[in-house]
Amino acid sequence: MPKSITPFLWFDSQAEEAAQHYCSIFPDSRIVGVLRTPGSETVLTVDFELEGQRFTAINGGPHFTFDEAVSFVVECADQEEVDRYWERLTDGGEEGSCGWCKDRYGLSWQVVPAGMVDLFRDEDRERARRAIEAMYGMRKLDIAAVRAAADAVAA
Repeated sequence: MPKSITPFLWFDSQAEEAAQHYCSIFPDSRIVGVLRTPGSETVLTVDFELEGQRFTAINGGPHFTFDEAVSFVVECADQEEVDRYWERLTDGGEEGSCGWCKDRYGLSWQVVPAGMVDLFRDEDRERARRAIEAMYGMRKLDIAAVRAAADAVAA
């Protein structure tokens, strides 16, 4: 059984910058170590942790870039947290729809309020449908608006 599974994030040449950026966004985060090319100061990899989850950023060159096929979900305790993470992750990046965004390095994130998925899985399928439809019209998720839509009585 593996001891751990560590996502490797491929950057052109910004591995250290990106790791520092992510550590500045998430509490309880830190740079664990930097591996440099022997005999130079060129950074090969940066190991870092975001709230206990280990990542490695690698300077692999321009051959590969991020796309939406892989994203990281940030589950937020409340709307204030959603707003804060959304603002920090989209700074220099771009907003997507339904709570998705790309950061300045092109990495995709989903910024989701806690309990949102429970609304989408509600046994009352009509209530779930209204919640999902409300989300479809949003960029940054607004949990109050999604709950209000879910609880609306059909006309």
